[in-house]
Amino acid sequence: MFPLRRNRRLRSNVAIRGLVRENIITANDFLVPLFVVEGKGIKEEIPSMPNYYRHSLDTLVTEIKLLWSLGLKSVLLFVKVPDNLKDNKGTEALNPAGLMQRAIKTVKDTCPHMLVMTDVALDPFSSYGHDGIVENGIIVNDDTVEVLAEMSVSHAEAGADFVAPSDMMDGRILSIREALEDEGFVDVGIMSYSAKYASAFYGPFRDALDSAPGFGDKKTYQMDPANRHEAMRETEMDIDEGADIVMVKPGMAYLDIVREVKNEFDVPVAVYQVSGEYAMIKAAAEKGWLNHDEVMLESIMAFKRAGADVIASYFAKDVIKLLS
Repeated sequence: MFPLRRNRRLRSNVAIRGLVRENIITANDFLVPLFVVEGKGIKEEIPSMPNYYRHSLDTLVTEIKLLWSLGLKSVLLFVKVPDNLKDNKGTEALNPAGLMQRAIKTVKDTCPHMLVMTDVALDPFSSYGHDGIVENGIIVNDDTVEVLAEMSVSHAEAGADFVAPSDMMDGRILSIREALEDEGFVDVGIMSYSAKYASAFYGPFRDALDSAPGFGDKKTYQMDPANRHEAMRETEMDIDEGADIVMVKPGMAYLDIVREVKNEFDVPVAVYQVSGEYAMIKAAAEKGWLNHDEVMLESIMAFKRAGADVIASYFAKDVIKLLS
């Protein structure tokens, strides 16, 4: 009790604060999202995501080398598909010579030890911009799951280490796991977007990939932001079906879900600091309303403190450069 116990003794200078710090941030915490486009010599800034870029395969090589030099060893690939290759069944997603498949091979050829995770969902390939096949205005589940399983095998064949289904269809983890096993890809992992909410924070991402839904919204398959228990059910089902890593998305507004998942389940937990979170910090900093670097670091530390083992963030490079 006070005055025998004075808590401020452990905050009195930078050395003691560092000595008793409960969480630290390192390059090993990060999964770096990367956006890939067709073409050559392309490194184009995303308007709603300042200082973040879409890369063609040749500039992707340079980016991968830079990430590895910074100690960042894991990437999550997304592709921006030309409109003429989009349809309702995601046909292009299964093309062995498709952009995703070539991007995987490019990363592995450039840096064989880089961990490659791939987005598995139909929205970048869909003429409707939805994560599943559309029939009579409804996003159908089981037919979509079949395509997602085929897509996952295609990514594994190209050299992916992990597939990351982000669609929130029921039963897709089991179908993907069985498909990978049947084709001999027993060591390819699954990072499931287990608790992915129908959030308003995704806007800049959809700008980056031109993947906004062409009608309606995604609330029939992504989760209601009001729900907590549902996240636990979804996560438990994904683990039972074979997920190796589970993810909560978005990040800052869902730290309670990150902590509860971490407390309840003995698997690695990922969190995605999504495009809207990134854009808000950038915009406020540009206005001079927030200190960019301090808020960036504080937000990342919040994920660690909440229990995240893996942090997918567009700030990854900036954080590591700052800490270095």
